[in-house]
Amino acid sequence: MARNTVQFQKGLSEVAFDHLYGTETKCRAVVMAWRWPNGFECPVCGGRRHSEVKTRGLFQCSDCRRQTSLIAGTIFAATKVALRVWFRAMYHLTQSKQGISSIELGRRLGVTQTTAWTIKHKLAQVMMERDADTQLNGRIELDDAYLGGERSGGKRGRGAAGKTPFVAAVETTPEGKPVRLKLRRVNSFGSHALSDFAKRSLDPNCEVVSDGLACFAAVTNAGCRHQVIKTGSGPTAARTPAFRWVNTALGNIKAAITGTYRSIHQKHVPRYLAEFEYRFNRRYDLAAMLPRLTAAAVSTPPMPYRLLKLAEVGA
Repeated sequence: MARNTVQFQKGLSEVAFDHLYGTETKCRAVVMAWRWPNGFECPVCGGRRHSEVKTRGLFQCSDCRRQTSLIAGTIFAATKVALRVWFRAMYHLTQSKQGISSIELGRRLGVTQTTAWTIKHKLAQVMMERDADTQLNGRIELDDAYLGGERSGGKRGRGAAGKTPFVAAVETTPEGKPVRLKLRRVNSFGSHALSDFAKRSLDPNCEVVSDGLACFAAVTNAGCRHQVIKTGSGPTAARTPAFRWVNTALGNIKAAITGTYRSIHQKHVPRYLAEFEYRFNRRYDLAAMLPRLTAAAVSTPPMPYRLLKLAEVGA
């Protein structure tokens, strides 16, 4: 049997990572190249003539005299952690198949769990914002799912306490191969929520294939064509060929969350889903995933810790 070329690709080895990003100087050079590809440009006046305040790592514009940090205005803004630690965190987040918990990340980076959690969630925010506006097109497999489960003595099934509803959609080729994935938390499985999801995440010319859940008909509000395939329930429904890839993706996501995090706080679900989505959509070139994340991080506005903490700390 032929090997799965995606699964068995080399990715970015630790040796290669150290060669490319092993020192603070190398990491600063990479951020510099992504932020100012044509050389320093003052964010205030646009001037290019400048001098460096090397003792503080700042650039001073020769025209307006404004001093600017390399990381100001990026997701790295105001960090007290060295860039080489951020790059090591990006390495673990992009090269690990099932993600990494903040506890384990802290051990590997040599920082506290709180620091690791902050870095991880800021990078997950980058991933979420990077893919927020992309739309799936062509043939789309669509399904509903929950994270979390029954609490002792509580209600079972839909609406049970602790369950967080989300939608999974997989774009496939005409030959039935998976292309891209969308994962979005929804307030409920109602027509309004699914209509909003379709308008934001699906191209109006796509064809959506779903099971018989009534709310999925709302995708037509976004102009999408809709095909219903009734599957019933239980293990047999999960093996329906028409939903092969969306069921595979959901199985992998739930297994990864159970194995890596055990459980996650429902208010942080969008960032965890974004992390899985980001890796899946760039799975064909693991080695390129880190520089692509760096480019996105440089163009993503700062995300202060207080905003990350608007929801309670997850895993």
